[in-house]
Amino acid sequence: MDHLQPFVLNQPLHTQAFFTLVDTTASLVSVSDKYWLSKGLNGARVRILVEITKQGGTILPSTLAHNIGVTKANISLLLIPLEKDGWITRSNHTKDGRKSIISITGEGQRLLLEHLPGNRQAVAERMQGLDEQELQQLIVLLEKLSNG
Repeated sequence: MDHLQPFVLNQPLHTQAFFTLVDTTASLVSVSDKYWLSKGLNGARVRILVEITKQGGTILPSTLAHNIGVTKANISLLLIPLEKDGWITRSNHTKDGRKSIISITGEGQRLLLEHLPGNRQAVAERMQGLDEQELQQLIVLLEKLSNG
């Protein structure tokens, strides 16, 4: 075990920052997940509906997969329950019959309208420890990390 200690204790600052970010992200995501669970909903499925909505209500499965960080193969599996619940539809692409288009339904939009305000409030309450300037600074720093 002694040979592992340098990798788990007394880490350099950049490593400490990374794992603090990972731990904090998990804690913040759990706020949103707990909200969705309290409503009997799956946060990952809601995230897909939000992503479709961000794109104007329709999206290619490959674009959706890229945007939420899953493989093209996995996106098909993730869409099945959403389609079964009537929150999305799949239709053939008008110009390329090999592709399909995913659209959010009226029922999916109603679900978001009913539940997103409460979720966003729960998240906002968790973020109240930071003032507006600190939040803006955090966004700048996170974007800097995200862009490499």
